Amino acid sequence: MPITLEPWQLFVICCAFGWVNKGTRLRRFREVYTEIPRKNGKSAISAGVALYCFACDNEFGAEVYSGATTEKQAWEVFRPARLMCKRTPMLTEAFGIEVNASNMNRPEDGARFEPLIGNPGDGSSPHCAVVDEYHEHATDALYTTMLTGMGARRQPLMWAITTAGYNIEGPCYDKRREVIEMLNGSVPNDELFGIIYTVDEGDDWTNPQVLEKANPNIGVSVYREFLLSQQQRAKNNARLANVFKTKHLNIWVSARSAYFNLVSWQSCEDKSLTLEQFEGQPCILAFDLARKLDMNSMARLYTREIDGKTHYYSVAPRFWVPYDTVYSVEKNEDRRTAERFQKWVEMGVLTVTDGAEVDYRYILEEAKAANKISPVSESPIDPFGATGLSHDLADEDLNPITIIQNYTNMSDPMKELEAAIESGRFHHDGNPIMTWCIGNVVGKTIP
Repeated sequence: MPITLEPWQLFVICCAFGWVNKGTRLRRFREVYTEIPRKNGKSAISAGVALYCFACDNEFGAEVYSGATTEKQAWEVFRPARLMCKRTPMLTEAFGIEVNASNMNRPEDGARFEPLIGNPGDGSSPHCAVVDEYHEHATDALYTTMLTGMGARRQPLMWAITTAGYNIEGPCYDKRREVIEMLNGSVPNDELFGIIYTVDEGDDWTNPQVLEKANPNIGVSVYREFLLSQQQRAKNNARLANVFKTKHLNIWVSARSAYFNLVSWQSCEDKSLTLEQFEGQPCILAFDLARKLDMNSMARLYTREIDGKTHYYSVAPRFWVPYDTVYSVEKNEDRRTAERFQKWVEMGVLTVTDGAEVDYRYILEEAKAANKISPVSESPIDPFGATGLSHDLADEDLNPITIIQNYTNMSDPMKELEAAIESGRFHHDGNPIMTWCIGNVVGKTIP
């Protein structure tokens, strides 16, 4: 019986397979990440995608894998794909598919489709790799091995589809962050397609009206009555609340909530802002330093009074990071961080300095140059590891002010920044690193 694709499935499939390069006519996206609650038809759509890449994608000797951490999970995609072939003789005859007990192959060109468990090791040359329930993976070994093995393929496809999980330190949540960074524009990636079905921050998970928002297949493969009963059980039993939130609303219950609203932040973006517009106007020049491995930053902040209210302007922030953090794999085990930094370097918004540490003399020279454009009224600086630069700033009459990052010093400024963003009194030039930093701020309430 044919499967009729629902609108959300059509959208994902059309984007993944219909968006092609004008010159080569090859697919734009090499990675597709879909995050969706249970019982919304993940396995069926993944099985169809895998079969298409196996038999219909004009890739000689295509290798297609259904990868997972356990044999049972790997078969969740391979089993329906195998069943589709067994029940559709026209398909197997048209494409010469042999259906075996634990794999499928095409003798004509040696193409094969099989389940894959755990760490596969090197040697494979996947044309398509389906990773089902990626949240169950403790490491990115399988995902990375599959992705790096695709170099010989013309238009390979890494297809990950998952429900939310609990491990926010795992590779799935890391990929989720990458998707969000791509979607909000802070770290562009033209080869990644991602879509996440969940409730909005601030939604009441006990409200029946949120069920449709997170479950696009409601009424088709998952029924509203079932979800309502699960929701009621979770409301009555605290032990079931997190299970319901994670599996049926796609909420990572261990994930920390961002303090600032990124939608509001993006509405404050004004790419027309330039330093020339503020030439000669006093500015606050703030610093956040980390000599080894981490990123160092310098931010300019201008203020103007408009209709009796203070407006803030963040223009031309600067960021530095050591070379080893970006390019020396053995010194940076966080591959995702390195890739993020590399993209920012390519965009010209992140400066790489030699070695394993940032030389603060670079930052001092930038501060002196900033003072020539706009007189620096004060230079807030975190004292941790910044004694030398603080003295140098004082010698240049840049008025360093020590700001210890604690509740007393940070509470009121965070509240004012939030209010300014929400009311449109904050303006920024759209720097992607600044957007990423804002998205990482987590508020902690002190009793």
